[in-house]
Amino acid sequence: MKSRKPYNCGIGPAFDVIGGKWKAVILWELHVQPLRFGELKRALPDISEKMLIQQLREMETDGIVHREVFHEVPPRVEYSETKLGATLNAALAPLADWGDRYARRVEAARTRAEAAK
Repeated sequence: MKSRKPYNCGIGPAFDVIGGKWKAVILWELHVQPLRFGELKRALPDISEKMLIQQLREMETDGIVHREVFHEVPPRVEYSETKLGATLNAALAPLADWGDRYARRVEAARTRAEAAK
């Protein structure tokens, strides 16, 4: 269980839930449609299976991802964003837009620096 920390603003609790390299990306993938574990793994080829399992479990505990088990043969499990996860995804969209603009700015600066050599 996570320890309670004092916060000066809402960024702290948000980063507690979505912090790290993979959670925001996983949540973004689940925004479009529910996905099975293998589909998520193919969408995120750089994440290890162990890390993906761990991140999904933490996200389920935090209430932003829902894990649904279908009792059929062979067994099937799907992951989807919850309503809370959807609100977090919406909050992350402006951050993603900022990241896109920043990446373009850095690339343009590198291109100018290369051209000046």
